[in-house]
Amino acid sequence: MIRSFSITLALTLALTLAATACVARTPTGRTDAAVGPNSNVVQTAYHDFRIVEVARGLVNPHALEFTPDGDLLVTERPGRLRIIRNGVLLPDSVPGLPPIQAIGRGARALASLEQAGLRDVVLHPDFTTNRLIYLSYVKPGADSLGSIAVVRGRFENDRLTNVQEIFHAHADGNRTPRASMWGGRLAFDRERYLYLTLGDRQWPATGDLAAHPAQQLANHNGTTVRLHDDGRIPADNPFLNTPGARPEIWTYGHRNAQGLAVHPVTGDVWSDEHGPQGGDEVNLLRSGANYGWPVVGHGVNYTSGRAIHEGTHRKGMEPPVHVWVPSIGVSGMLFYTGNAFPAWKGDLLVGGMSGQRLVRLRLDGQRIVREEDLLRDIGRVRDLEQGPDGRIYLALDGGTRDADGPPTPILRLEPAGRR
Repeated sequence: MIRSFSITLALTLALTLAATACVARTPTGRTDAAVGPNSNVVQTAYHDFRIVEVARGLVNPHALEFTPDGDLLVTERPGRLRIIRNGVLLPDSVPGLPPIQAIGRGARALASLEQAGLRDVVLHPDFTTNRLIYLSYVKPGADSLGSIAVVRGRFENDRLTNVQEIFHAHADGNRTPRASMWGGRLAFDRERYLYLTLGDRQWPATGDLAAHPAQQLANHNGTTVRLHDDGRIPADNPFLNTPGARPEIWTYGHRNAQGLAVHPVTGDVWSDEHGPQGGDEVNLLRSGANYGWPVVGHGVNYTSGRAIHEGTHRKGMEPPVHVWVPSIGVSGMLFYTGNAFPAWKGDLLVGGMSGQRLVRLRLDGQRIVREEDLLRDIGRVRDLEQGPDGRIYLALDGGTRDADGPPTPILRLEPAGRR
């Protein structure tokens, strides 16, 4: 049974310290959430809401997806697909998944551990008739680095059958102890094309930046790929006829995109991606565009604080629509379309891991004109999903490097009045 979330002492203190007695507004149009007299009610510019616990016991949850039946599918990074039904986490994981590299091995374990494993889950647009779901995950390789792959299978009776691999990335790691940055977010657009983000695998951003793998079309490092639902390559993909290029590539020059969302009106595909120390981005994905990593950007080197990029803009490279400096550790994202929070309709909601926040971005066409922190210090928000009831569901990542870290809950934002 879904029950009211009794905020822990740590969470209550974090929210209280992060907020003021009223909604704060800045000259830049940014607004920040505040905690009301009832510490379980968060006040924001347009809506107040309560935090409700939906289920607990998930280990490093990475992605959320609702089925038409109202079940909530949750991927766990260690390699399990779980089902929350009527507010109860079913005890058994879904059988039938392929072998998944959940952690690194040997000398590379610590680096690849945090981001390897089972990644995203999405439903086919015709799921009600074909019962197909899609999973992205780290497929074990000949060495410990592995590679992102995508499978689809028929999901019936709480199990997965007829599993078929439809894509396997050619995106090698740099074979050092930091060969992570997997990407792995999935989304279908309105024309039923499937998009997948692929990280740069943490190749060093030094030397000749234009020679970095994310700037080369011969591999999938730092790209977004676009496929038909069965893995075939669309005839209008931008590099289909470019000699030496991977024909699946839709965009390139990315670092590590962790969110994908399709605009409900225009059908445009948007992503968010991690910068290094500073420079997280929101991008509007345009066919064939180069997003600049690591040649241009807004971040600096982790250890020295020195500049990485040759600048922040360059002709022929697509600038971000929005940037965070310092970084918030962007994660899942969605365009809100529900009725539970009507004043948020059309807004882009973005999760933050290192920033431990949920952010609302107001758009004017293709520009972001206002930013509001809906939640701060809530925990590492790994993914967010709009439920059939129009409420917002959050997956919190425990942030541990253990294969099976401490369990974390799935939370929900419920309306508590309108301003």
